[in-house]
Amino acid sequence: MAFAKKAAQVLGVIANGSFKSSRFAGRSVDSRSFTSLAHGVHVFHCPDEVGIVAKLSDCIASRGGNILGADVFVPENENVFYSRSEFIFDPIKWPRGQMDEDFLKLSKTFNAMRSVVRVPILDSKYKIAVFASKQDHCLVDLLHGWQDGRLPVEITCVISNHGRGLNTHVIRFLERHGIPYHYLWTTKENKREEEMLELVQNTDFLVLARYMQVLSGNFLRGYGKDIINIHHGLLPSFKGGNPSKQAFDAGVKLIGATSHFVTEELDAGPIIEQMVERVSHRDNLHSFVQKSENLEKQCLLKAIKSYCELRVLPYEKNKTVVF
Repeated sequence: MAFAKKAAQVLGVIANGSFKSSRFAGRSVDSRSFTSLAHGVHVFHCPDEVGIVAKLSDCIASRGGNILGADVFVPENENVFYSRSEFIFDPIKWPRGQMDEDFLKLSKTFNAMRSVVRVPILDSKYKIAVFASKQDHCLVDLLHGWQDGRLPVEITCVISNHGRGLNTHVIRFLERHGIPYHYLWTTKENKREEEMLELVQNTDFLVLARYMQVLSGNFLRGYGKDIINIHHGLLPSFKGGNPSKQAFDAGVKLIGATSHFVTEELDAGPIIEQMVERVSHRDNLHSFVQKSENLEKQCLLKAIKSYCELRVLPYEKNKTVVF
């Protein structure tokens, strides 16, 4: 079996390492050596064949790098391979440009559909724009997560179809940090999408922090990059508007929040993260909403963080691999 052969090859390539449940660890490194080393992450998606893990390991080791951990996923009965590797290296011995060339060569060798490498201390942070409507809880939590350093992104602007007063918490926060706020009043006839596209053209991905407008197919195609949304319900159940009331009326015992990629089909994009909380007959609609909002904040932040850490890969038509 291809996967078993890969595991055997890895054991031969990585001295003193172990391979357990599709995850292997690199050699232990003297903590004193970390001061001059940089941390890198590489993700790989290609057709499955024997030797991929060995070649990935050799690519890093041949430049003096050391794998700290790696995840591998080979779906049963499918000829496809996914991996995510974390490694440390000396930027002097392995310059950033050379690293790109090495992984590009590997990508061509295996006809990879995706090969991405990031070095957080050397690479620019992901640039994002945040879309929001009237409700603030997801937006505020995202802003504070960014301020605290929990989100490795640069927020270029906040776009909203809801006006906010100059003395509101959100506006004061944005002004204090020099983040533009764009209020674009929308109607059914005019969604202001051309203006939005101009505002977000230099971003790497978008975040919908409870933005209660449906983005058109023209917008999605015009933007052409990933958009992450938070839905206040446990998809695929309770799609559309007012999912908390839908769940309450259905008498559910678990409520949830779902972060997913945006597609033309409403609330049907590939799921990145889901969180749940137990409810009971003692809960009313108000407590349903409160619990849901708390889940939404956590779920959205975790999805963004996972995306920035290269943990999310497309899988089949409408799924994701999340390492």
